[in-house]
Amino acid sequence: MNKSVAIDGPAGAGKSTLARQLAQRLGFMYVDTGAIYRTVALYTMRRDIPPEEVVPELAGLDIQVEYDGQGVQRMRLNGEDVSEAIRAHQVSRRASQVAALPEVRAFLLDFQRRQALEHSVVMDGRDIGTVVLPHADVKIFLTASPEVRARRRLLELEQRGQSARYEQILQDIRDRDRQDQCRSIAPLRQAEDAVLLDTSGLDLEQSLAAMLEIVHGRQDT
Repeated sequence: MNKSVAIDGPAGAGKSTLARQLAQRLGFMYVDTGAIYRTVALYTMRRDIPPEEVVPELAGLDIQVEYDGQGVQRMRLNGEDVSEAIRAHQVSRRASQVAALPEVRAFLLDFQRRQALEHSVVMDGRDIGTVVLPHADVKIFLTASPEVRARRRLLELEQRGQSARYEQILQDIRDRDRQDQCRSIAPLRQAEDAVLLDTSGLDLEQSLAAMLEIVHGRQDT
C-alpha cells in the first residue's frame, strides 16, 4: 500500500530541499508541486501576458514532469528542460499570482493526486495537507522566520550566480506570505493534524533528522 507525506509551508522554508532528501531516505518519489506552478508562471512571463490570461491556454499547455535516474524531478515546457529557469527569483514572485487562480489549481489538482495513487510520495507545496492530500499518512508544516528564509534564499541565488538584494528578497517573502495566506482558493495554513516544524535555529541535517523523527513517529502510531 502506497504511503504519502505532505509537507506544507511558506516560501523559502526549505521545503523542496528537505522534501527531496526525505524522499530519498524513505525510498519514496518526490513531487515538487511548486515547480509545476513555477513552470506555468514561466510560460506567462515568456509570453509576456498577465497571469490570468493563461487560463484559456491551460488545456493546450505542454508541461511535462519527468524523473531522472536518481528520482530527481525535471520540468519541461514545450519540450525544453526548464528545471533551472523556473528557480529565478522573478519566477517565484509570478508563481504566487498564478497559484491564486482557481482554474490553474483545478487543472493541476488531478495530476498531483494521481502521483500519490500510483507511488509512495513525499509531496510539498502550500496546500498539500489541506487540499491535495487531506488524508496523507504524515503531514508536516515546515516554517522559519522571514529573516532566516530571506538569508537562505539569498545564499541559494548567489550559489547559482544570480544577483539579488537581501532587503528585496525579505520584502518579497513577506508579500508572498500575505498573498498565500489571504488568497480565497486554498490559502496557506497548517492542517489541524500537521506537525509544526520551525527550522529557524536548525541547519539542514538537523532539520532532516527532525522530519525523519516525525515521519517514523507517525508511522509507528
